[in-house]
Amino acid sequence: MKKFALLLAVLMAAVTSQAGSYMYLTFETTDGAKVSVPVDRLTLTISGNTLTAGTQTFTLVNLAKMYFSTSDEGTETGIESASSATLDEAAEIYDLQGHKVSRGQMRRGAYIVKTKERTYKIVVK
Repeated sequence: MKKFALLLAVLMAAVTSQAGSYMYLTFETTDGAKVSVPVDRLTLTISGNTLTAGTQTFTLVNLAKMYFSTSDEGTETGIESASSATLDEAAEIYDLQGHKVSRGQMRRGAYIVKTKERTYKIVVK
């Protein structure tokens, strides 16, 4: 944990010099979700096991990686909100490893849901 905090402190010091042409700092969580935060006037704060970046808050153990990006990757995932009606219509549900799962087997994570009309990527939180 201390190594991560030290690495984050070094990263914070390098934000101005490294983020020259990058508009966003993107955080990827262990479940595959991505959240991008604009680097313009970005402040990073660590308190206990929580990282706050701008208006976003993350639990440190749930962060897989963070990196600078030129676009808001949090909105480019193709992941949509799906209602329970969509899940009721689901003909097939797959996890990201390609294994077919039932609705009852779904836990936290990302899934591919196929209905008669279209295919969705969803995240179960």
